[in-house]
Amino acid sequence: MFEYSFMQNAFMAGTVVSIVAAVVGTFVVARNYAFLTHSLSEIGFAGAAFGFWIGWPPLLGMMAATFLSSLSIGALDSRYTKRDNVTSAVSALAIGLGILFLALGHTATSAATGILFGSVLGISHFDLLVLLALALVVLLVMLVDYRPLRQLAFDEAGIYRDSWSVRITKYLFLAVIALTVSISAQLVGSLLIFVLITLPAASAKYWVTGVARLMAVAVAFALFGTWMGLTLAYLTNLPTSFFIATIEVAIYLLSLWSFRQRA
Repeated sequence: MFEYSFMQNAFMAGTVVSIVAAVVGTFVVARNYAFLTHSLSEIGFAGAAFGFWIGWPPLLGMMAATFLSSLSIGALDSRYTKRDNVTSAVSALAIGLGILFLALGHTATSAATGILFGSVLGISHFDLLVLLALALVVLLVMLVDYRPLRQLAFDEAGIYRDSWSVRITKYLFLAVIALTVSISAQLVGSLLIFVLITLPAASAKYWVTGVARLMAVAVAFALFGTWMGLTLAYLTNLPTSFFIATIEVAIYLLSLWSFRQRA
């Protein structure tokens, strides 16, 4: 199957997305941002639909929507409001706008399906280069700000003394999540983004401890699901996202079962 260029692009894109999603997902799971990530995927759907409507690339529309929404959620989130309530309100509005933009743009059913469920087998060489550049940005930010991000996700109480540092780190983390959601949508679609961002990291915590080992195991789980999903999709001509979702859920359930057996 590697004699076909579309499969080469799909495997390279899948590898890049899996690594980025698993690394960021480790911090997302530790900070209990799974619901926020799921909501950003729905917001990304609205952004991509908006891009179709005005003639932008869907990825650009998705990035703009998730980035602005994540910062808005961060600004509205306070001790007087519940984070999940704010996220739900923004998410509900985004879904409604997404449906409106699809209708206004007379977007074809195939394009809407690509937004919702991904179209990794249709990624071009240019798309791959854009994906790689965005992934490098995310990984570079994670590397440069590793210490404050690790403390925010795993031990926020330790940085309460400097509120401005906490606030800046929170916004930076939200921006990283938004960019990761936009990148991951290319592989599994806006509806299944949490499959790669949260499930591998959630499975890893049942096997190892320590941030570095959690990231390593999460990356391994994400790569296994993506590579197997792409292979099975090629062999059966069925949707890639279905196989990736099924494999990652199976890994999570197996990890949970194994943890309970060892407890």
